[in-house]
Amino acid sequence: MIFKVFYQENANEVPVREKTKTLYIEAQSERDVRQKLKERNFNIEYIHPLEGAHLEYEKQNPNFSVLEI
Repeated sequence: MIFKVFYQENANEVPVREKTKTLYIEAQSERDVRQKLKERNFNIEYIHPLEGAHLEYEKQNPNFSVLEI
């Protein structure tokens, strides 16, 4: 399953909406996503599973790229 992750690059800073970034990652569950990203110093705000029409919509984004870990 593909997940869309909303995060801040530095976990030590206060989250600011304008600094929120997104990435796409393939994983089995939300827990698996967190496990794969734990080595990075991200402040994960939200993890959203993508499927069906929502996934197809996201694939139309020119910045859509699934992170390989």
